[in-house]
Amino acid sequence: MAQFDWIDFYGDFAKALLNYRDKRADLIQIIKKVYEEIEINLPTLEKDNQIVDIDPFTVFGLFNKSKLKESNRVKIITAFAKKLAISTTIPTSFDAIPVLNNQNATFYYWIGDRGSEDVDNLWELFRNALEYAEAPTDDKRQIFSKYFDLAINLKGNGNSKITMGLYWIAPNIFLNLDSRNIWYIYESGKIPADVVDTLPKIEQKISAKLYFDISEKLQKYLLSERSMLKTFIELSYEAWKRSVQVNQGEKEAKIQSQRDDKGIALADEDVDSVHYWVYSPGDNAYKWDEFYKSGIMAIGWGEIGDLKMFASKEEMKKKMKETFDPSRSYINTALATWQFVNEMKPRDVIFVKKGMYQIIGRGIVKSDYIFDDSVEDSFKNIRQVDWTDKGEWPYPGQAVIKTLTDITAYTDSIEKLNALFETEDDIVEEDGDDSKYPEYTKINFLNGKEDGKDRVYMGEEDYDTLVGLVRNKKNVILQGAPGVGKTFVAKRLAYSMMGRKNPNRVMLVQFHQSYSYEDFIEGFRPVASGGFEIKKGSFYSFCKKAQYDPEHEYFFIIDEINRGNLSKIFGEMFMLIENDKRGNELQLLYSDEKFFVPKNVYIIGMMNTADRSLAMLDYALRRRFAFFDMKPGFASDGFREYRKKLANKKFDKLIVTVENLNRVISEDDSLGEGFCIGHSYFCDLEHISDKILSDIVEYELIPMLKEYWFDEPLKVQEWTNNLRGAIK
Repeated sequence: MAQFDWIDFYGDFAKALLNYRDKRADLIQIIKKVYEEIEINLPTLEKDNQIVDIDPFTVFGLFNKSKLKESNRVKIITAFAKKLAISTTIPTSFDAIPVLNNQNATFYYWIGDRGSEDVDNLWELFRNALEYAEAPTDDKRQIFSKYFDLAINLKGNGNSKITMGLYWIAPNIFLNLDSRNIWYIYESGKIPADVVDTLPKIEQKISAKLYFDISEKLQKYLLSERSMLKTFIELSYEAWKRSVQVNQGEKEAKIQSQRDDKGIALADEDVDSVHYWVYSPGDNAYKWDEFYKSGIMAIGWGEIGDLKMFASKEEMKKKMKETFDPSRSYINTALATWQFVNEMKPRDVIFVKKGMYQIIGRGIVKSDYIFDDSVEDSFKNIRQVDWTDKGEWPYPGQAVIKTLTDITAYTDSIEKLNALFETEDDIVEEDGDDSKYPEYTKINFLNGKEDGKDRVYMGEEDYDTLVGLVRNKKNVILQGAPGVGKTFVAKRLAYSMMGRKNPNRVMLVQFHQSYSYEDFIEGFRPVASGGFEIKKGSFYSFCKKAQYDPEHEYFFIIDEINRGNLSKIFGEMFMLIENDKRGNELQLLYSDEKFFVPKNVYIIGMMNTADRSLAMLDYALRRRFAFFDMKPGFASDGFREYRKKLANKKFDKLIVTVENLNRVISEDDSLGEGFCIGHSYFCDLEHISDKILSDIVEYELIPMLKEYWFDEPLKVQEWTNNLRGAIK
């Protein structure tokens, strides 16, 4: 049964916040202290989190985000309650609460983009909303409407965001118009057609007048005998439940449509194209060596029998509860086992992980699902795999804890994972003779191999500019949206500047939240014999290698450079990496050694501009780097030649549609060029089929648009229709 015990607390929290309308500096300090005390990273609320002002809706948003763990949500609320002297019971459930997209979680734009009165107007909307909720008179509605119209038209805001904020503080009065509620009201069929026909259509940015018109007509229906639901709160909860059921039903129907009556996979051409999976062979990968030698992958839970006999995940979950611990949920476990049996297929690619930060292998699925009851332990659920790679590589980012995860939709992650295993067929082992490595020049960079593969879709002018920046500044960051080929370009740029494909003079690392100075430069590490000793980090070792080979250039590549705590990681390197400070020495933090960054070391960083949840770079570090915007390469000569070689009218029409879509994204105030769709989604296709194009549209482009325009469903629908129409 749904619980709405959050309503009273949210209401009292709103009243407590109102006391800080004229004491915003104090409120900012409270926010910082809350996050310090609960030891959770403060979300990015301003460039470099140099917060000078804040509005109350953004404060509410701190504990109403889509990817926030429930336990952390309670921690944040509890800490705020203590700081603001709120005695109301802390909520333990959050049914019917809409949440913000993590990428767009402030109600104002950052300094430089926001108007001088933007935050003030948000406070006025907040104050007048509470007053109107307390006593909804015509005079108060008029004042509220003024600030509603101002707030909803602020850059970055929209219908979903503003009405969501109002619903948080007074859910009985203000209707939330997020995508789920709009779907439920206008499309689900649960609201009678004669009622829906009276409701105004949702505009891109509605006015207060239109908002009240929709709310009042809907409320009139809810209070009538015809409706089982009586409040906006009940409606929001029902909309959430129904949308989850519909999404799950569509997914199950898709899977079922790919199977015949006996549950056996149909021919390859009738099912999805290749999928990509991250897989853990037992806790901490303890079964990896055994599976690698046997040419298999396996998952546990063999005690419940042949997994093919289960008709649904729910049946699997029920059996697990009966067989093992009934108090556990088994949601993720049932999903993994179901996918292993029913969704994985031959030709899928498997990335093997150990923990959350290490990749140890890669392979290709060879067989259908096999249940082997002769296996002595629980790993009786098996698929044969052609293991192509085995070793140790840093995971590009952070893997999820689940045993098996389908990452097919995450093109950028797949590109980075594949880059870990990248080999050059004609590279020889290191023997100190650079001339034995194959030549790689500007021409190779621009034109690729003889067959046109391995080509970087960048114009010659951009290439010359980029090379000039690297040589002059020594530190450059490639920034752009997923799919523009940042990872693909970085290593090839290094090779082209070196003139040789010598991997020994290129090093790739990836920053993440746990990456530290100790990993980068040096730090104390435990040793087997007991105690600690100083171990050198990746950048230190790389610089030492370059120091003793001054005649050659060395390239240190940092993926996801803005995901790490940069001040913590770089330490004294802030000064030493500057192009005019190369060769200057400083004493390192842990040792007595004097250290310098050689002049022949170049740093290339990569940064995803479409992830607004990431912290911006520290200004002290930012001025030490040049920034090069990488844009989609559809207009490059190379991509035009690629299109000509494919010679497919539907592919051409889809590319034209994506180029038009990118123009709309570029002009969108809440997005911009950094969110444009990159060319990598369409590369490396040997041939074109309707299925391949449909998969790109349905499982890569449309989900991204839903994320971009989560509060503008009509725009999502428009461009969904355009993309689908291009390949019909």
